[in-house]
Amino acid sequence: MPVVLSQRALNRATLARQMLLERRKATVVQAIEKLAGLQAQAPNPPYIGLWSRLEGFRREQLTDALKKRRIVRMSTLRATLHLMTASDALAWRPLLEPVHQRGLSGEHSRALEGIDRAAVVKAGKALLDEGPLTGTELGQGLAARWKDRAPASLAALIRNNVPLVHLPPAGSWDSHQNARLQPIGQWLGESAADVAPSTQDDLLLRYLAAFGPATLADAGAWSGLTGWKAVAERLRPQLRVFIGEEGQELFDLPRAPRPDPDTPVPPRLVAEWDNLLLSHADRSRVLSEAHRARVFTVNGIVRGTVLLDGFVAGTWKIERAKNTATAVLEPFTRWSKADRLGVQEEAMRLLAFAADVEGENQQHDVRVL
Repeated sequence: MPVVLSQRALNRATLARQMLLERRKATVVQAIEKLAGLQAQAPNPPYIGLWSRLEGFRREQLTDALKKRRIVRMSTLRATLHLMTASDALAWRPLLEPVHQRGLSGEHSRALEGIDRAAVVKAGKALLDEGPLTGTELGQGLAARWKDRAPASLAALIRNNVPLVHLPPAGSWDSHQNARLQPIGQWLGESAADVAPSTQDDLLLRYLAAFGPATLADAGAWSGLTGWKAVAERLRPQLRVFIGEEGQELFDLPRAPRPDPDTPVPPRLVAEWDNLLLSHADRSRVLSEAHRARVFTVNGIVRGTVLLDGFVAGTWKIERAKNTATAVLEPFTRWSKADRLGVQEEAMRLLAFAADVEGENQQHDVRVL
């Protein structure tokens, strides 16, 4: 009979693999590879995601890895922006092509109805061969030929058919300028030719290493891909299979860490849009459904969260005023005195990392709502 794993057991296993039980010693490239990417919708959250996981992490370490092309920012999992190692981006993006094609549904699909998509993609590649372009420039360049089509939809067609890197400084700390886009093969040069595309089997093993034990629905939620049942059946002889509290089948790597469910977890501040909250169909291993609406907002924001005993117990944000940065904490339930003190101390450490600007004498404060 398969072993039954409790919700707390799943929680501790996931936190161990996501480097949230304790901060680790690792390079930026090692960490992002182990984490199977960091969602990078906005520029700052990946930096905070690494701060919460790595000993002594400094912002310039990630910025330098982006500039040196060891890490790239591009659309991959779920057709959303991620920071990936260069090798993972090259290997995974072809496999995620169906996810990106689905990204052209709705308004863009209607705007592109009847158009020769292959011709547009060819023209878009030709424009990008001349040099990096912003999405707006790319759309305008294509609209000069397809005058009756929306430039934004023409650009979206290229973004969903051509693997495009967001060139630095886009994606680096506090950079909010429009990204210049370049095909990944051009950005990485000769090194791009040395990487073979991954298989979906490879992808499942990497997913489980970063987020397991997990169901096949979880793998689909993380990647956006379908067809996981056939993958799991091929790999079943080399996987460990457990049962969850609801009777669901959970797959895992045999030697992956599965700590004792009572392993202590220090207070953690998890970044906005962190994949910890986005990589399972069933998020109950970290987030109660009762609190979901307070984290996932109606306008698509995934708020920064506070972990207590490994589970989401509140949210956080940083508010800035003249010479002052304040970490605002919003508990979902009453925190104990010890928990409150632990979260406040972690929040002050976050402010020291995130809020200081060189040359400014800034005051830091923590406010609990």
